[in-house]
Amino acid sequence: MADVLLEARDLNKHFGNLKAVDGISLEVAKGEVLGFLGPNGAGKTTTMKMLTGFLAPTSGSAYICGELVTSENEAARQRIGYLPEGAPLYGEMSPASFLKFIAATHGITGREADDVVASSASAVNLEKVMGQRIETLSKGFKRRVGLAAAILHAPDVLILDEPTDGLDPNQKHEVRRLIEAMSVDRSIIISTHILEEVDALCHRAVIINKGRIVADGTPSQLKAKSKYRNAVTMLLPEDRAELAASALKSLKQIAGVEAAREGNQMRLTVLARGGGEIADTIGDIAAVSNWQVSQFTVDSGRLDDVFRQLTEGEDQ
Repeated sequence: MADVLLEARDLNKHFGNLKAVDGISLEVAKGEVLGFLGPNGAGKTTTMKMLTGFLAPTSGSAYICGELVTSENEAARQRIGYLPEGAPLYGEMSPASFLKFIAATHGITGREADDVVASSASAVNLEKVMGQRIETLSKGFKRRVGLAAAILHAPDVLILDEPTDGLDPNQKHEVRRLIEAMSVDRSIIISTHILEEVDALCHRAVIINKGRIVADGTPSQLKAKSKYRNAVTMLLPEDRAELAASALKSLKQIAGVEAAREGNQMRLTVLARGGGEIADTIGDIAAVSNWQVSQFTVDSGRLDDVFRQLTEGEDQ
C-alpha cells in the first residue's frame, strides 16, 4: 500500500488470562478514513491505545510514519492526534485556556499558539463558548473541545474513539465534514457504533470480534456479504400481499420473504438466493399479476446485517 502512515503488526494484548487483542494487523494509507467496528468488549479501545503508545502491547508493534510507537518515542507520538472515549478535560479551565495548554505541551507558544488554537476552535465551531468554564458546557461541546485538542498540532494520523458521541444530528454532520476535509493528507481511524457514519464517511471498514479482525473491506464490499444484497422491497395492499408472498416463495432464485405491516398495507422484503439479481423478474411478475405495488426498491446490502452475522452469539 502506497503512503502507509499507520501500521499495526500482529498486535496482542493480554490482561492475565484474557486476550483483549489477539493478533491484529492492519495498514492505513494517507488520505484514507478507516472505520473500526466491533461490539462492546471486542478490543477496539485497547487496540487504539496501543496504536497511540498509551498502552504497551504484550507482543507485536505499531508504526506511525515509519516510526515505532512507544511511550518514549516522541518522534512517533507527536505525529498522532488522539481523541479517546470520554476524553478527560479540566472543568475549571475554559476551552481557550485548555487549548493553549495543549498547544504548550506540543511546544507551540506565542503567536503561533494563538493561531493554532483559533484555527482548531473554528474547525469545530467552538468560538462562542471559548470563554466559558468547560464544566458548564454540554456533552456535545465538551466533545468538540476534545476534538479540537486532537487536531490542534496538525498530526499526520488521527485516531478518534466515538468522535460524534453526544452530538446532535447537525453537529454530527459538521464533524463528519471536518473529518472528510482533514483526511486529504492524513490517515484517520474512527471507532464508532453508528453504522451510517461508516457508510457516509469511511473509505474502508474493519470489524473486530473477540480481539480478532473478522472483516476488512470497503463499505460496499462488506454490504455485498449481507443477506439483503439485491433484495427487493415492495409496498402493496394487504389483500395482495399473501398471494404475492406465496408466488415469490415458489421461485428458485428467492431465498425468503419477510413481511411487515405498514398502516393498511404490507411491506414485503424479498431476499435473493446468493445475492443474485431478482428485480427484473419480480417487477415483471408484479406487473402481470396486478399486485398494485406502490413502492419498489432494490437493496445494496446492509452493514448492520453483516455486523450481526460476524459478531452475534458472542458473550461480550
